[in-house]
Amino acid sequence: MITLAEETAEDWWEVEALYDLCFAPGRTALSSYRLREGVAPVPELCLTARDADGTLAAAIRFWPVRVGAAAALLLGPIAVHPTRQGEGLGAILIQDALDRARGRGAARVILVGDAPYYRRFGFERLEGVEMPPPTNPERVLGVALVPGAWDGIAGPVRRTAAEDLAPARSP
Repeated sequence: MITLAEETAEDWWEVEALYDLCFAPGRTALSSYRLREGVAPVPELCLTARDADGTLAAAIRFWPVRVGAAAALLLGPIAVHPTRQGEGLGAILIQDALDRARGRGAARVILVGDAPYYRRFGFERLEGVEMPPPTNPERVLGVALVPGAWDGIAGPVRRTAAEDLAPARSP
């Protein structure tokens, strides 16, 4: 049995340890981390997945960003403990978090990742959206939580504060 919950302050270092375990050393040197520096994640979309004995099995975080003038959510990182991979926990976290984002009025989500994996959640390559270098443009993906939310949206991705997400419903 897996329990999903919003990440708490007490979870922070355990989640960070999971990310360290799952990703290569130097993960914080990636360009997407430049968008997270000095910005708080969106708390109600940062989730943990714990098994019946309370062991952390997976975690996901979201961050506020701007794409051009439009508000968006940056998905990531997401990690599943190596001993729990292949159980569908990543998919459960992604779908639940996207549903929560949609429920709070978010219009669009962006990430850097593998299209074959994220396509099943509706993510597609974003043309004209520029992540900080050195990001491979083929890996810049987005999903519209509201029909047409990515129409006409282009430009650089910049960091922003969570309180700036209010206009997320409009382009």
